[in-house]
Amino acid sequence: MLNGLFKYLKKPELYASNTCKFWDDEHISKGMLEAHLNPQWDAASRKNDFILESVEWISNIVPSSKYKTLLDLGCGPGLYAERFFEKGYQVTGIDFAKRSINYAKERNQDINYLYKNYLDINYKNEFDLVTLIYCDYGVLSSDNREILLKKIYDSLKKGGKFIFDVFTIKEFEDKKENNTWYVSEKGGYWKPDRHICLESHFIYEDDIRLDQYTIIDKFGKVDIIRNWFKGYTKSTIIAEIKKAGFSKIELYSDVTGKPYCEEPKTMCIVVEK
Repeated sequence: MLNGLFKYLKKPELYASNTCKFWDDEHISKGMLEAHLNPQWDAASRKNDFILESVEWISNIVPSSKYKTLLDLGCGPGLYAERFFEKGYQVTGIDFAKRSINYAKERNQDINYLYKNYLDINYKNEFDLVTLIYCDYGVLSSDNREILLKKIYDSLKKGGKFIFDVFTIKEFEDKKENNTWYVSEKGGYWKPDRHICLESHFIYEDDIRLDQYTIIDKFGKVDIIRNWFKGYTKSTIIAEIKKAGFSKIELYSDVTGKPYCEEPKTMCIVVEK
């Protein structure tokens, strides 16, 4: 049994996958939706005040009067999409978490919500504005980032904008590789009843990090959930963007439009096709 546990503490190959679709797990998805909807919790979504400030800033620099059609990738339960709709945009929201999409659909049937992996989109010159907010871009593998950027480029009309954010290398500079564990006697975020969680943080080349959660339930079933992150500098994110064909590039410190500098832990990028 002990040897079996040791294997879960080994450093996995770069961009190894999850062993389950945790975002659609009946128990985990419930907690994830609760995290999205908590206005004071910077977890699944940013805090409500930040979201409001983000939408206000985006609607000022890319107004719905000129950029009518908006594609919100990774829209979750529609926290941004609803507010974009109120600003006059014609909104399509895409997310791969069924519970969150169903919640969003129930709240607003005038928004075109789709339960779909955004890596599978195939739009051609349909949108004036595409958003991907809360550093989702950096969780993808290098191959999938390249695929997504190409798909977003194709989805935009000429002159259309893509707005997204990433973590900078400052987000991870003090975090070392480690392994910890705990027993949840009465259940918790990962399982509704007794389970063990092994938490690991691994460091890879090119400023790539992994938070890995190995969940062992009361029957001995093991699920491994891997959250990948890439930290960026100004030069590394610009290189990826230019490779996809985007031209004009503007950088900010976050998605509320704060002026760019190298100290913050996030970076917002506004690019034009």
